[in-house]
Amino acid sequence: MSQRSFVVRALWFVFVGWWATPAVVNVAWFLNATVIGIPLGVALINLVPTVLSLKEPKTRLDPDSGRGQRSLVVRAVYFVFVGWWLSWLWANVAVLFTLTIIGLPVGIWMLNRLPAVTSLYRFDG
Repeated sequence: MSQRSFVVRALWFVFVGWWATPAVVNVAWFLNATVIGIPLGVALINLVPTVLSLKEPKTRLDPDSGRGQRSLVVRAVYFVFVGWWLSWLWANVAVLFTLTIIGLPVGIWMLNRLPAVTSLYRFDG
């Protein structure tokens, strides 16, 4: 997939991203609060940076993609006790930051780290 230009991403943010991101965040949080909706909720959380600014999703195709991740048990326990509610708070504060010029860089930084806050997911770089 080719990299989108800064102008296209900025226009997306101005016309769609700023209002669509809070909707996606809160739908994801609602789904994460249910047992049956967790897989879809986590998938939506991973799409938040794309919804906000059309940022290319991180993909991992190599067989060592799990290397460096915490164990699934640790991540699951963290998610159950901390991740589901902290990610909702983190994401909504980040969205508020993105609504101001001064807070925009902090909000984008926070939203790009939402998968880690939700489930301790580690990205390369």
